[in-house]
Amino acid sequence: MPERRPTIRERRLAAELRRLRDRSTLRLEQVVAQLQAQTEGRWSAAKLSRLERAGQGIKIADVNQLCDLYEATPEKREALLALTRSSRQRGWWDAYADTIHTDYAAYIELEAEAASLRCYNAQMVNGLLQTEEYAREVIRVGLMQFAPPSEIDRRVEVRKTRQRLLEKHEPGPLRIWSIIDEAALRRAVGGPDVMARQCEHLLTLAELPNVMLQVLPLSAGAHPALTGAFTHMEFPERHMADVIYLDGLTSALYVEDDAQVHNYALAFNQLAMTALGADESLDLIAELAWPHRKRHIGANEG
Repeated sequence: MPERRPTIRERRLAAELRRLRDRSTLRLEQVVAQLQAQTEGRWSAAKLSRLERAGQGIKIADVNQLCDLYEATPEKREALLALTRSSRQRGWWDAYADTIHTDYAAYIELEAEAASLRCYNAQMVNGLLQTEEYAREVIRVGLMQFAPPSEIDRRVEVRKTRQRLLEKHEPGPLRIWSIIDEAALRRAVGGPDVMARQCEHLLTLAELPNVMLQVLPLSAGAHPALTGAFTHMEFPERHMADVIYLDGLTSALYVEDDAQVHNYALAFNQLAMTALGADESLDLIAELAWPHRKRHIGANEG
């Protein structure tokens, strides 16, 4: 039997249940003992452990019992119940299961659930903001092995589909605040023309009310994110915890501990204060796009 892969909703639900238990100061065995007394032994330590690891599906009745025991607020209970009802829902990305890695699929699912992203990108433009030709080059090189054009095409298609989040109508477009390192804008991914058109694309996206761009200049020197890029995800449910996503060369890491998430939030705020302002950032991006603009103008005049 293939290993059961939990959805992001199930993972978030499991994390919230663990967080509720931690805040209640009850140990796992104490929770199990009280649940067994209430349900004539239908709970076990193994079952609760699996639920807190998203190792098995969870029922509405289970969530209600745990909320009773942990004395969850009515708002928190309703948020958890809503998450439970939709926990096994799958998305468009499952059609690409043969193409994309499990970690990437999990990220796409989490991204689709988010209300806003705050991203620091050190080496390349964020995937949601990439042109097709820029994305194709990043994907081609990132595979680090021979891949048929059809596989690259499918991965580019995935990235383009993700970008629809910026223009979705219900329940509203994804908000993104992207701080891009100047080095990423000066790195000639695909060559100067590709980069110039990528900068033009950023200028176009910056006109959207849900897109905020800043450039962290090379002159800024040392900063809190020298260790690399990160994405801070915030969700529409007020009572759901934020998540930090760290993308590695061969794996991904999700940070959900409140204290660590807070540290990343502080780091992002420091980056935002260190980076160029919005207008200055767009001026720099326009300057980098100028070679392409100049050729385009010259061709039209000719």
